[in-house]
Amino acid sequence: MTVGSQGHLGRVVVLGLGRTGEAVARYLQALVPGRVDSVTLYGGAASRPGEKTHELEALGVTVVTGTDEVSGDYDLAVASPGIPDTSAFFLSAAACSAEVIGEPELAWRESPERWVAITGTNGKTTTTSLATHLLRAGGLSAESVGNIGTTPTEAIATRADDTWFVAELSSFQLATTRLFHPRAAVLLNVTPDHLEWHHTMEAYAAAKERVFANLGAGELAVVSVDDDWCRATAEALDARGVRVCRLSVEAEPAGESAAFLRGGELVVRLDGAEHALLDASELRIFGRHNAENALAAAALALELGVADDDVRSGLASFSPIEHRIEPVGEVGGVRFVNDSKATNVDSVAKALTAFEAGSVVVLLGGHDKGTELDELAEAVRGRCRAAVCFGEAGERIARSLEGVPSDLVVLRAAHLREAFDAAVAEARPGETVLLSPACSSFDEFSNMAERGRRFKELVRDLDGRGGAR
Repeated sequence: MTVGSQGHLGRVVVLGLGRTGEAVARYLQALVPGRVDSVTLYGGAASRPGEKTHELEALGVTVVTGTDEVSGDYDLAVASPGIPDTSAFFLSAAACSAEVIGEPELAWRESPERWVAITGTNGKTTTTSLATHLLRAGGLSAESVGNIGTTPTEAIATRADDTWFVAELSSFQLATTRLFHPRAAVLLNVTPDHLEWHHTMEAYAAAKERVFANLGAGELAVVSVDDDWCRATAEALDARGVRVCRLSVEAEPAGESAAFLRGGELVVRLDGAEHALLDASELRIFGRHNAENALAAAALALELGVADDDVRSGLASFSPIEHRIEPVGEVGGVRFVNDSKATNVDSVAKALTAFEAGSVVVLLGGHDKGTELDELAEAVRGRCRAAVCFGEAGERIARSLEGVPSDLVVLRAAHLREAFDAAVAEARPGETVLLSPACSSFDEFSNMAERGRRFKELVRDLDGRGGAR
């Protein structure tokens, strides 16, 4: 496939009937006839005909539902994220296609100029949103795309020539990249997650590292050096001659390029030139992990030419995003914070550092991904006064918290509603009730956003009752 907008794509098959698959099919069908000969979409074994399939068929897309067996002869397959490259569905498409790629790869090939990319186990969404905010503060046109919500394929249809794409990319999306080549890229952290998909930490880390696969000399890789996996990545990039900006909130890294805290102040050093920005206490997003996110976003903005003063003002004006340590309100002297996006252990451990130790009643639970819980138990016992465990994973989490004698109050509840009521009854004035589940939401909700909005509804209802407990 030729990079750019003139290459002939031929016969294309799209895998998946979710938002990504639909966006890709619509984009490609608009290129028929001409650059695309035909578009076929396979929804997968669990898919069924419905309004969406009828709309796509009306456009000219051939839609096949109810099977993972792809048949035919295709020049290109485009797989939706979440379809493992080891699955029968993916392998079936690969067997009858000249090439299989993911949606971000397709969008980059179609419109390859002005991309930066951000990945990591945690912090991707905040860093992506903040980087976009900083670029705009500097007068640049910028749009957040990717795992953050807007598919790049949707966005390229209306993209202006001077617009920067700030792409949040998951390990699923990166696993199917090949030519993808951003101008600069960020790796925030690599901690255990999605191992049911990648099977091993090595495979998961390798998918994350693909964000740097095509960077060359003179291009910037911003890499945290606060975890072992990322430190190894930074060293490998050094060996390739890529410019590495080492990111740390633990110490000041050596080298020509680094982003770090110096006495609480955010400092970015690029090619030996230091940019002292502002004190972390001036940020509206809380916790050391958010200082790290801010440093990464600032490094990207400075690299792309945003002036120091614009970076400072942008950092100071950026507000928390929905579902990520999002203040919801205060009722009866108790603060309520929505951190529904915290779907893994490391994210919760980092979130807890934003609050005074011993002042938190945390809600933990949801769909059980089978994650090891020792680190979660240690963090919760060290930072929280009480924990309410709920949902499919609730009992396993509760047992892990009770595994070592401590003063932590451990409560159990069936669902989020009951967990919320238990937390409200337990919380004292001056404390924080924090939804930071360490689990995905699929046992009770369609996604983490639905879960977070339900939590906020419960807070509003409580406030409407005058804080009744």
